[in-house]
Amino acid sequence: MSIFDNKYLKPFKNIYLLVLIVFVVWMLFFDAHSWLFHHEMNSNKDKLNQQKEHYKNEMAKDDKAIKELSTEDGLERTARETYYMKKSNEDIYIIEYEDSLVKQKQDE
Repeated sequence: MSIFDNKYLKPFKNIYLLVLIVFVVWMLFFDAHSWLFHHEMNSNKDKLNQQKEHYKNEMAKDDKAIKELSTEDGLERTARETYYMKKSNEDIYIIEYEDSLVKQKQDE
């Protein structure tokens, strides 16, 4: 009585089927160009594409800020609003509303 007389092991009697199964397992898991390797590389590629889009959006924002700062009016507006700069003959009064104070406390 042979080991392959069992009805479940009978298909493995065929040498071609055995070679095919070994080949498929080898290609899926152990080869340098395996499915696992390709899956990992595709996920890395997706992450890099997301980073690329993020940096493109940041570059567009920076370009917009540079264009705004390249004009005299934009430079003056930024200096007044962000750094509270003023001309020598004027006074600045900063008016803060109650809802803006609550928002600033939440950001901190």
